[in-house]
Amino acid sequence: MRALRSRQLMSRRWSMNKLAKRAWFSMVLAATLLVGLAVIVVRYATDASMWVGFRSNPSVQVGGSLSSYSVFTREGTCVLDTDGSISYADDAALRASLLHLLGDGGNVSSYVTDEYGDDLTGFDHFNGVHGGQNADGKMRLTISPMVQKTAYYAMQGKKGTVGVYNYQTGEILCMLSMPTYDPLSPPETIYTSDENGNQIIMDEYDSVYFNRFVWSTYIPGSTFKLVTAAAALERIEDIETRTFTCEGSIYIGGRQITCAGEKAHGELNMEQALTKSCNVTFAQLADEMGKRILTEYADRVRITESIHFDGLRTSAGSLKLDAADEHAVAWAGIGQAYDQINPCQFMTFVGAIANGGKSAAPYVVESVSYGESKQHEAKTEMQSYLSKRTADALADMMCYAVDNNYIWACNFAGLDAGGKSGTAERDEQRQDALFAGFSRDPEYPLAYIVVVEDGGAGSSTCLPIVQQVLNACVAAMDAES
Repeated sequence: MRALRSRQLMSRRWSMNKLAKRAWFSMVLAATLLVGLAVIVVRYATDASMWVGFRSNPSVQVGGSLSSYSVFTREGTCVLDTDGSISYADDAALRASLLHLLGDGGNVSSYVTDEYGDDLTGFDHFNGVHGGQNADGKMRLTISPMVQKTAYYAMQGKKGTVGVYNYQTGEILCMLSMPTYDPLSPPETIYTSDENGNQIIMDEYDSVYFNRFVWSTYIPGSTFKLVTAAAALERIEDIETRTFTCEGSIYIGGRQITCAGEKAHGELNMEQALTKSCNVTFAQLADEMGKRILTEYADRVRITESIHFDGLRTSAGSLKLDAADEHAVAWAGIGQAYDQINPCQFMTFVGAIANGGKSAAPYVVESVSYGESKQHEAKTEMQSYLSKRTADALADMMCYAVDNNYIWACNFAGLDAGGKSGTAERDEQRQDALFAGFSRDPEYPLAYIVVVEDGGAGSSTCLPIVQQVLNACVAAMDAES
């Protein structure tokens, strides 16, 4: 009898253990399903608009008919159409110049069309793409094809970037990244072999998939003197009346800092020091103000921030001086070694100098519509960088630099122009050329930046490009008025 009861008890325990294991397994399975469902719901809520606009799905069903979208420039040129298949602008140069904005359907993504995928296709989260109307999506960009193509030709295949925008409205007229290629004729390969048989990227396609205007950061060279000058104008009381003596070099922190070619500039004031890009003067200013003030003004003029617009997010520049000694801080004030700027961000800073200390946040998508419905219309806001007094004083200095230095190589399309060149030393052999400037002409409120990698001297390399691009800007804006 006892043996029977023992067997019954063991049987019950075994059954209970089996039920417990099944219950535990069921609970784990249910929890997994709930977590998976939650992930799907969250992903659907956040990414569905991107999925529907994904380039491998260029045509979607709307009311049983194929829907497509088209992208146009500010002047009405169609540069992308997805009516059943992907097509681009008729002009090969325009196609290549817009590669990093519109993509190629494979290696290079189109962040702007991905960002507005739901608006372009009539998609909504509740009804999907079956909106009941046979309509096409249309996107209008702020890009000027005339300016974009001019910048493309002016770069002559060199690596770098050109950006132009209206600092009062925020419209980007040009955002070119080089190198590039025609999306209708992509390279079969971007790789080759070195002398040891190792696979390397061909020089002409170095970082070709990378949007330099948006994602690159560069050593600014002497363009950073604009930041140092802004700090000096606000933090050194007698800066506008002080004179400096340049003998071609100076020792700071026990080590030498030289001007280009160790050229002695003699007696000069702040305005003349900026015009002649005197390293000795700006090294002294940086040393006098110190790392804290330099870092404060790098943050104040936003070069250490990232800009977000139309699905694009720029890289942030930087000024890392925590461990820098006096000599390094002096070089940082000149724009070498410890400084990094993003082209788009620096362009907006230069726009603020021209515009009394404030400039509009940039954008490249003017509007998006679906059928008769306007889905998106660009809005911008003014962002503060400097006080009006400081910005106006700095703008006058930059205009003085144009009139007394750069005018020999560029007439700046006859505009009321200011600018600053930079030669950034990446290493002993390579120098990047930069030029950042603006037009204060009320009909052409433009800020721009040109960067040519391995370009050497900033002014001699960049000013011919600036000349062509500004001429195109004036012609394009005149044609619109």
